Amino acid sequence: MRPDELAAHVGQPVALSEWIEITQDRIDAFADATGDHQFIHVDPERAAQGPFGTTIAHGFLTLSLLAGDFMTRGGAPHIDGARLTVNYGLNRVRFITPVRVGARLRNRAVLQAAEPGDGYVQITVLNTIEIDGEARPACTAESVFRVYV
Repeated sequence: MRPDELAAHVGQPVALSEWIEITQDRIDAFADATGDHQFIHVDPERAAQGPFGTTIAHGFLTLSLLAGDFMTRGGAPHIDGARLTVNYGLNRVRFITPVRVGARLRNRAVLQAAEPGDGYVQITVLNTIEIDGEARPACTAESVFRVYV
């Protein structure tokens, strides 16, 4: 869709990503990048004795997929004629269901707002990061982007 068409799509789904598998290697790499080596993320033997029965992804790893894999795998709206799209921030973020190692995730994006600015359109997107086979999502987050035209 074009930037001038965004307002007409408020309240509608605008993207659905491909599924992404969460591997232990990805969790370990995130732990190394952030310094968060809590056992529930990086120690499979000890985590097996905990409440989740296995290691789980960091909540912020799940959230970070919005800026990476989900953007490149169809999980963000495509806007024709955009010169540049930048993250402007996040509104409400909730980590609802733990993401166990081996789980598959995808993002479902619904346009919440489209507000014109000086040379850009600011959009708010409600992201629901779904877990394959689970009734409840891993995470919900409102992303705010500025789309420069």
